[in-house]
Amino acid sequence: MTLELPAANTIIDNADCLHTEQEVIAAIERMAARITDAMSSSNPIVYTIMNGGLIVSGHLLPKLRFPLECSYLHASRYRHETSGGQINWLVPPRDDMKGRTILIIDDILDEGHTLAAVIEDCLKRGAKEVKVAVLVDKKHDRKAPGVTADFVGLEVEDRFLFGCGMDYQGYWRNTLCIYAVKGL
Repeated sequence: MTLELPAANTIIDNADCLHTEQEVIAAIERMAARITDAMSSSNPIVYTIMNGGLIVSGHLLPKLRFPLECSYLHASRYRHETSGGQINWLVPPRDDMKGRTILIIDDILDEGHTLAAVIEDCLKRGAKEVKVAVLVDKKHDRKAPGVTADFVGLEVEDRFLFGCGMDYQGYWRNTLCIYAVKGL
């Protein structure tokens, strides 16, 4: 659903800023340091989950101080909705993962069903191990069984979030602040 420009502009006006741009950038820098310490000798393939992971990856990858291969995949459950449905593979992984370490970068770990499907797919393709980096880990008890992030930038309350890769009805992924919609 495409919003008219006046409606799209009012989304931020009707939201609470939970983390400023400076806080987000600082969180990404902390994540990069932890990932570099943990993975610098693993020769990983780094997958960005599109579209949500795009902004996070764009800021995180240049700060990783070790050799790596970059790729992307596109798996979605939301399609501009506020709640998820079935997994839809738009672009599956295409690299040979046999015996490789995989790092998945995404914007948020919410319930984790999409992430669980991505991890399972990587392991089926022969990945030695799969690590997960997310900017935001949403605090609640509805996570898919066994799904956790190895590297987390920020923990955020259980609200409907947008910004820094997360969208609201397809809009505002591009802001580096993290917002919560009032009432959701």
